[in-house]
Amino acid sequence: MIEESAYHPIPDNLKKLLLADNILLQKWNVLTPIARNEWICWVTIPKKEETKKERLERLKEDILNNKKRPCCWPGCPHRNPNNAKWFKR
Repeated sequence: MIEESAYHPIPDNLKKLLLADNILLQKWNVLTPIARNEWICWVTIPKKEETKKERLERLKEDILNNKKRPCCWPGCPHRNPNNAKWFKR
């Protein structure tokens, strides 16, 4: 079972990645719902598919290395409107 996030639904490409690696899935499931939300937003917010793919790879690497949240990420602008100031409109 894949644990959900606090705001964003888990996209299919991330579900596929999580289900393909049991250790990654276990580490994902112990993250807080807010932390999972930050990862999902960080992976899905770029416009270019290439960037999204790169972020999925980095998500896997970082979570396997016990990182809890994306590095240098101001936070989900969808969940917290105060973070929207960091993103181009």
